[in-house]
Amino acid sequence: MNLNEYASYDATGLANLVRSREITSFELTRLAREAYDRINPTINAVIEFYNDAETAPCSEEGLFAGVPFMRKDMGTPEAGRLCEHGSRLYQGYRPTIDSYYVDRVRAGGLRIVGRTTTTSLGALALSESAMCGITRNPWNLDRTAGGSSSGSGAAVAAGIVPIASANDGGGSTRIPASYCGLVGFNPSRGRVSGGPNGQDPEAYGLLRSFVLCRTVRDAAAALDILSGSYPGDPFLIPRSERPYVDELSDSGGRLKIGVAMSSWTEMPLDTEIRDRVSETAKALEQMGHIVEEIGPPFSVSDHRETILSYSYLNYTGLDAIATSLGRKVDESTLEPINLELYERLKKLPLSHAAKYFEYSRKLCFDVAVAVQNYDLLLTPTMPCTALPHDAYSMDLRSMSADEYLNLDFADLSQYLFSFSLTGQPSASLPLFVSADGLPIGIHIVGRFADDATVVRVARDLENAFPWAKRRPPVFAQ
Repeated sequence: MNLNEYASYDATGLANLVRSREITSFELTRLAREAYDRINPTINAVIEFYNDAETAPCSEEGLFAGVPFMRKDMGTPEAGRLCEHGSRLYQGYRPTIDSYYVDRVRAGGLRIVGRTTTTSLGALALSESAMCGITRNPWNLDRTAGGSSSGSGAAVAAGIVPIASANDGGGSTRIPASYCGLVGFNPSRGRVSGGPNGQDPEAYGLLRSFVLCRTVRDAAAALDILSGSYPGDPFLIPRSERPYVDELSDSGGRLKIGVAMSSWTEMPLDTEIRDRVSETAKALEQMGHIVEEIGPPFSVSDHRETILSYSYLNYTGLDAIATSLGRKVDESTLEPINLELYERLKKLPLSHAAKYFEYSRKLCFDVAVAVQNYDLLLTPTMPCTALPHDAYSMDLRSMSADEYLNLDFADLSQYLFSFSLTGQPSASLPLFVSADGLPIGIHIVGRFADDATVVRVARDLENAFPWAKRRPPVFAQ
């Protein structure tokens, strides 16, 4: 197998070749390393390809038997490996235990071969940090790959590996999926355990780990290997009645679908993206579903206040981390926007946490009431295509901290954050490419715990708008 052939397969396809003895896991890893050597100097998606990747433990019996996999450099610890969170504060940090996520990745047959870049502490919808530098979008090197799972998005889009880890609180899986032309599934809250040390790092189960990949069948298989609860997990969720890969052959039923055709904040929705949402809605209608337009399911001010109050709480654990690593929280360890938010947090009263919980409760209630009559929602993933790298920065030279928070957290994530908060499953699908050659992600959202319907509709849309043969200009070949 040559590099071009390797990169043409999704993870399921490569696993089938391993099981049929047409190729070995070792050979796949060597091809992944070759792709990394060729491509990574251009896009800077992988911060480390393990020296011992070819001998890293994996099972060749799981759904992804022997397939190379990369781990986002935060959120899913791998014992003994660097986990630096894209931040100088964590530089050199090596966890001592594996996350349950990593255990399941290995049991599913994936071979972890390296770690991908991320934005500092997971902030920023762009793809740059002082620690990692700029991660470039394989579709256009002058555009962002999206954050915070930026390296995973760029590495999969460019064909270095067919699947990589990601996690999502305000959109950190779905944003790079939309910008890089990938499938970005965000499972229901509680579907994938964050244990043993990260079951609920952000209140309401906001942060959920999953993968970025190129096909719906890979996303379904990933749900099968990653799903499952453990003792001590704070959220209970009904188990799926059957494997998610079996949903791919089920016809499903007629659904009532609410479609967002307008902006949900003050940031306008790009006209071309709105037209592509409309095109998707018509396709769903032709499939027999009932489709009707919906407005914003929340007030703009409540949405903004929830996100702004949440953004401060993200920094509550930094003092303990700094102490454990023998460092200080200052300009030498944090980027300007991180430091600004940390310093603001230190001045807030304890009652600020109660304020966040109340805003979150109200937002969850308002969204639930607004969408209760729909089986599925259809929205843009992002209000715009991938932004230029210099659109704004974490160094605060281009805007104030308040402007940064409003744009990065509230406006760009206007279709994403609220469904992280409610715990509903969702997926960004790479249905379209813009007139100037940039991917356009379309977002579908299911009822809580109904990940199966999201899988089935995603499959139908993949069939209606096939994307498998699309390749970015920068691609392993």
